Amino acid sequence: MIYLDNNATTPVDPEVSDAIFSSLKRDFANPSSSHLSGRKAKELVESCRFHVAEFLGARHEEIVFTSGGTESNNLALLGTALFHGKGHIVTSVIEHPSVLNTCRHLQSLGFEVTYVPVDHDGIVDLEAFGKSIRPDTILVSIMHANNETGVIQPVGAIRTVAEGRGVKFHSDAAQSVGKMHFEPAPPPADLMTIVGHKFYGPKGVGALYVKTGTRINPILFGAGHERGLRPGTENVAGIVGLEKACLLTTRDIELRVAHTSRLRDVFLEGLMSEIPGLVLNGHKTRRLPNTLNVRIPGIYSGDLVEKIGDRVAVSTGSACHSGRRSPSSVLKHMGLSDEEALSSVRLSLGKGNTDEEIREAVGIISAAVRELREKPLPAATS
Repeated sequence: MIYLDNNATTPVDPEVSDAIFSSLKRDFANPSSSHLSGRKAKELVESCRFHVAEFLGARHEEIVFTSGGTESNNLALLGTALFHGKGHIVTSVIEHPSVLNTCRHLQSLGFEVTYVPVDHDGIVDLEAFGKSIRPDTILVSIMHANNETGVIQPVGAIRTVAEGRGVKFHSDAAQSVGKMHFEPAPPPADLMTIVGHKFYGPKGVGALYVKTGTRINPILFGAGHERGLRPGTENVAGIVGLEKACLLTTRDIELRVAHTSRLRDVFLEGLMSEIPGLVLNGHKTRRLPNTLNVRIPGIYSGDLVEKIGDRVAVSTGSACHSGRRSPSSVLKHMGLSDEEALSSVRLSLGKGNTDEEIREAVGIISAAVRELREKPLPAATS
């Protein structure tokens, strides 16, 4: 299997898994317990918090450990909404479902939400964003990099506008942290989501950065863990794994970026030379070093994923439920037609991929495309 679906999840780094297994055997005590084993577990969690904060250029007290990206995004949005009680939220049309569906839920509770459009390259329209902020806006939530296209958003400009209007800014950085050069000190948002399994850590653990002075309410209720913002016994081994993933990223990020960006460009060049009509979706340069989203006219991407799935792991943003084929909303918002969106596939590389794998993947994909182009393209259904 040639694994090219690293934006869905990355394999756990062996050094991370070793740290997790050691912690599972050694640090089993409840960090809330007052005996020696409990105190040692608590000290370990706080040591991990310090290193995760250092990795992000934050203070240790600004890190709240969570179960992952969905919880972190929900805590940022719902926590802000609960603190204010009412108000207006700004987000974009291409956010992850854990942001979009939370915003829709808040609308059902009486909050107002503006969904800012993107251009054909998949970049948030800054003019429309600036006009969207109102006197009653309580939060802006714009992702750092899109999970489907890899397009990097202008979070610096967005933060400047939000800050100038006195509005807190949340950014879902699940796809960018660990995959690209990331300027810490401090993070480019008041609230920021990171996810362990997106950069060679374990699933089931993540963090929300909460800048000092940013007020949010808890959305879960129990004991007073995580400064009262996230109750529940800490996932000590998972937190150890997240810490290790952060430490490895600090050590290896230069090599990761150089390796994946080179392979990405070789991959695209190979596909374009073998598959007539192939088009890159999204901005050509403002993208994650590891991500390609390509449109292959004359095929349905779901058929391609199924045909090569036992040899090459790739994905499509299109949804297929009960025989219905729905195009990616991200690509649709970028101006692609149903047919164009349904013929698009995401290819996301990782640090473990090799030149040989990329050459082999080009051959497998191009051969499958030639076969599939002999079949009629199915129509989208709703």
